[in-house]
Amino acid sequence: MKQLLDFLPIVLFAITYFKFGGLYPATAVLMAATSVQMLALYVIDKKLPAMQKATLVMILLFGTLTLVYRDPRFLQWKFTILHGGFGLVLAVALWGFKKNLIKTMLQVQIQLPEVAWIRLCVSWILFFWFMAAVNTFMIFSFDMGVWTIFKIASIGAFFVFAIGQAFYIAKYLPKDSM
Repeated sequence: MKQLLDFLPIVLFAITYFKFGGLYPATAVLMAATSVQMLALYVIDKKLPAMQKATLVMILLFGTLTLVYRDPRFLQWKFTILHGGFGLVLAVALWGFKKNLIKTMLQVQIQLPEVAWIRLCVSWILFFWFMAAVNTFMIFSFDMGVWTIFKIASIGAFFVFAIGQAFYIAKYLPKDSM
């Protein structure tokens, strides 16, 4: 259920963009759907993690700028800034403060050797930076319609990456837990 909530705003954005009127109505739908999504997650979990809060603030800020100035670049750059920012936060925490935020989030649910936690965190850092770089390339190379299709396809990239992470983690789990 919660995984479906994660992708609902971008799916509604795409449907609105392609079927009901373009970027500006789709941006308003994205902002509303993300607000409802965060409220639902808060009701379910009784809290919002920092990453969810950052996502909400960025969507509302860049969505508002997109609507007020009628400039799609604000919304497009949000993804580069958000993904690059997540990668930067993970990197600074890991290498600057010797704090592995991936381990902090997941260690209650799974136990891994320290080297595995570091590899997991570094892979997330690289993935976020890769997605930021690809988004930047898409902004400069293609029109809004192609960029919107890319944003939907990037959901698949997150799924594939997460599945790869699950396989990586699985090799460290006790045999009786699988």
